[in-house]
Amino acid sequence: MTIKEAQEVVDQWINTTGIRYFNELTNMAILSEEVGEVARIIARQFGEQSSKKTDEEKDLGDELADVMFVVICLANQTGIDLTTALQKNIEKKTKRDTDRHRNNEKLR
Repeated sequence: MTIKEAQEVVDQWINTTGIRYFNELTNMAILSEEVGEVARIIARQFGEQSSKKTDEEKDLGDELADVMFVVICLANQTGIDLTTALQKNIEKKTKRDTDRHRNNEKLR
């Protein structure tokens, strides 16, 4: 699925199953919540934090998909083409960071 297709699928889902988009502020709060769930899984699976019994059923892929879903909702409702935005962002990073990471002694 392309990013454009994902934006279309999410829009269709929101306008049928979801009824309508939550407002942008609500979606920002939901995004924060979903990122927190990703952080919890990472801290327990890859960090030093101990897991709880309730953490055993958590799926990192599913939680990352939740983050993507809400990001796509925010993009859709604010008129952002994520394909174009991502392309521009990669160009910006490439121009800005061409030598920065290569010359970083900590990355060697």
